[in-house]
Amino acid sequence: MSINYIILRNLKKNAKNYYLYIFALIFSVALYFAFVTLQYDPAMDEIKGSIKGGAAMRAGAVLLVVIVSVFLLYANNLFIKRRSKEIGLFQLIGLTKNRIFRILTAENFILYFGSMLVGMFVGFSFSKLIIMILFKITGVESGAALRFSTQAFIQTVIVFLAIYVLIMLMNYVFMKRQSILSLFRVLSSTEEKVKKVSVWEMILGVFGLALIALGYYISTRLFSGDFIEMTQLFLAMVGILGSVIVGTYLFYKGSVRFIFYLIRRQKDGYLNINEVLSLSSIMFRMKSNALLLTIITTVSALAIGLLSLSYIAYYSAERSGKNDVPNDFAFTLQADADKFKAALTSGGIPYQETFIDVIQVRVDFNQVMDNRFDNDAPDAKVMIIGVISDTSVNELDLPEGETLLTGYSDLMQTFFAIHNSGEIQFMGQQEVIPQQIRTLEREHFVSWYFRSGFPIAVVDQTVFERLKLDADPEIQKKYSTYIGVDITDAAKLNEANAIFEKLELGPDSIHESQLALIRNQKQTMGLIMFVVGFLGLTFLMTSGCILYFKQMDESEEEKPNYTILRKLGFTPGDLLKGIQAKQLFNFGIPLLVGLLHSYFAVKSGWFLFGTELWTPMILVMLLYTALYSIFAILSVLYYKRVIRESL
Repeated sequence: MSINYIILRNLKKNAKNYYLYIFALIFSVALYFAFVTLQYDPAMDEIKGSIKGGAAMRAGAVLLVVIVSVFLLYANNLFIKRRSKEIGLFQLIGLTKNRIFRILTAENFILYFGSMLVGMFVGFSFSKLIIMILFKITGVESGAALRFSTQAFIQTVIVFLAIYVLIMLMNYVFMKRQSILSLFRVLSSTEEKVKKVSVWEMILGVFGLALIALGYYISTRLFSGDFIEMTQLFLAMVGILGSVIVGTYLFYKGSVRFIFYLIRRQKDGYLNINEVLSLSSIMFRMKSNALLLTIITTVSALAIGLLSLSYIAYYSAERSGKNDVPNDFAFTLQADADKFKAALTSGGIPYQETFIDVIQVRVDFNQVMDNRFDNDAPDAKVMIIGVISDTSVNELDLPEGETLLTGYSDLMQTFFAIHNSGEIQFMGQQEVIPQQIRTLEREHFVSWYFRSGFPIAVVDQTVFERLKLDADPEIQKKYSTYIGVDITDAAKLNEANAIFEKLELGPDSIHESQLALIRNQKQTMGLIMFVVGFLGLTFLMTSGCILYFKQMDESEEEKPNYTILRKLGFTPGDLLKGIQAKQLFNFGIPLLVGLLHSYFAVKSGWFLFGTELWTPMILVMLLYTALYSIFAILSVLYYKRVIRESL
């Protein structure tokens, strides 16, 4: 029997088992090739030059290689174990281990590099679409063309050739370590089946749930003032990470079995066919896959969390830009504003101007601020904030004893929790003026320069004049006037922005365009979201395939059980209902736990990234869930075929 005949026969025989592996390999190569093609595309020069996009792309490419490498090595490990009996039979008929290794190497070479070439063709075909998506997200106005990159081709070949060498080395070590007898036992020893839940497992299960709950609780208290110093904050984050990861491992190791054991006990051991095929199978198999499921859950939570945070920042870009620059254009120097207005007038662009005087005043918040950041210093809650007159705000007339705090955000609420009412004191050089807080508002009236991270106080004009006369010159900013310019004709805003960018204004003054600020924010966060989305999609595909491969293994092992159940009179529909419930648990439990992990992670610090939480986070979670569910559906379809073949 020639080696060529054996190779061809094995390729044909194992084609049905390799199709998803080949698809995942093609998909991985296509993603990587398309990704690195972006690095060498001339159209990316604008992004690279403006926001250091090249560094972000290179970092993404490295992480992409790590994800793909781990997946391919793991997938190869699964398939080589599935073929362990076949390898043992080859040895029984007289083939040496070296000759069998050459056969496997040739098979893998054909499958691997054939899939790699197809993957690069697919990646090249979609590279233009991908760069168009990137330009759409980042708002870059540049043409995208279909370009083949020789550099990307060489880099892809080198990377996947290195992965292929690692795969072959793994196969060689596996074969050298196995005897003929052990080869026939590899598959049966990979799954641990323990029918009785021990007391120790119950303890581990409860402890795992407690660790996860502890991690969640600490995450909700992360920025509440319990951890003031950076060392404490760092230790708290490490504690959350360790608690959740260890708790997740123990959850799969003992909690799932313990919970399902309680369900079985409640039913007094009388399970219907659906529960036998779902609950019992999960109880006996999830424990042995605890480490794998922990990794998948943790990285899924990381991918969902990072994508949610980047999308929060991208989604909030417009709102954040308007908060930082309330008008279309902002200046702090009258000469700069006059030069810009003259250019607008010569260009026939109508505008409206706003002047707001801002003074800096020490304010005592002791009676209205929570003591979460309190310490022994007497001035711990005395802050320097900007103060403006109510005459600067349209349709606002405050009495002398009331103050309106504006620009109050979720970020401020977390670090400086101010009550919605109560007394504060404005401390001048000579006098202290008590004021009652009227309310807290999110609206901004002056740019970020005057706020310094704190709210702006709006007071009555009379009080403002008193504070201005009694102001401490040492705490005043260099500029004390905010000048805002709004374009009254929205259709000419882009034209006005182009004029603004061409003006030579004072190098030391503060002058900003709201439109440019929003665009820069969208470019920065859009690229990050694109890279994170690319990595998240790759991991989603690889982890989904791994779970699918595990289900393929289990279905082949359980095939005799289906034959028996069919002979006992159960219809394929009866068996399929149980399988559907099983896949709901197999894919649903890691997904649900990953979503919970990501929710608490995002919820603990989302305000550092943007102004909107729920819409971006829910959209990301729904998309991830929908894509993840595809593998559960494919798994059910595979089981359906196995059930059909069981008789």
